[in-house]
Amino acid sequence: MDPAVALIRTTLNTTSLLAPRLAGRGAFELFRHPVRRGRLRERERDVHRQAATERLTVNGKRVVVYRWGDGTRPVLLMHGWQSRASRFAAYVPRLRALGLSPVGFDAPGHGESGGRATTVLEYREIAGRLQERYGDFEAVVAHSLGVAAAFLSLREGLRAGRLVALSGVSEFSGLPAAFCAGLGLNARIARDLRRRVGGEMFAGVDDVWEYFDAARRPEQIGLPILVVHDEGDGVVGLDHAHRLKAAYGDRLELLVTRGLGHRRIVAEPAVVDNAVGFLAAHQEVASA
Repeated sequence: MDPAVALIRTTLNTTSLLAPRLAGRGAFELFRHPVRRGRLRERERDVHRQAATERLTVNGKRVVVYRWGDGTRPVLLMHGWQSRASRFAAYVPRLRALGLSPVGFDAPGHGESGGRATTVLEYREIAGRLQERYGDFEAVVAHSLGVAAAFLSLREGLRAGRLVALSGVSEFSGLPAAFCAGLGLNARIARDLRRRVGGEMFAGVDDVWEYFDAARRPEQIGLPILVVHDEGDGVVGLDHAHRLKAAYGDRLELLVTRGLGHRRIVAEPAVVDNAVGFLAAHQEVASA
């Protein structure tokens, strides 16, 4: 086990015996702040440097936006927690070959953007602002927490032709418990964290857990969906993908992979092929 994780586990679990609220506060701060920022990888550098960069300000935080192409026929890229837009580098040349303009961003507290934390509500705001700038999106490609943000955004006014959802969070209510389980934190801390997420992180949102549920009101999202999820995903379980399939039925194609886990799946060549093929098929239908 990572020594830092072991220290966090021991410290918070011990503290919870005497001061449960203090331990819950500690877990909450860890939950809402990325432990580290994803670094630009060597294989991403060339594509990353080709992007035109822009700036937005969301809740006082500087957000870096990346665009490949002139913005015509845009495709929105939404990264996951502790990730960044450059993780979609393998998709950029393939999308450009289809005449599409990929548009991504580093969420607050991630990549090259400012701030120390973000939420799916800020993802939604960024997506809406980019739609105002570039118009309707040909598609959205999202990973992990970005998938939850994509479903929320689409339900609340984002317009797109198709959605590719990689290793997506569909059941938001399970995140506090999953977070605590990953760190080995006890049930007392998990209960307090859930209370804080519902009452502090999203104060003013009625029924937080239902509101962010990607399977809620599927009739409000009518576009074709491709979901790709690994059977051994240790961060977001495969059950999240099956929930989406049950909710969206024939409108959703489910591709289950093996051995790719939660993060490798994004840039896996076979996954990129399937995702781009799914988007290309949409173009052919639209042309016909």
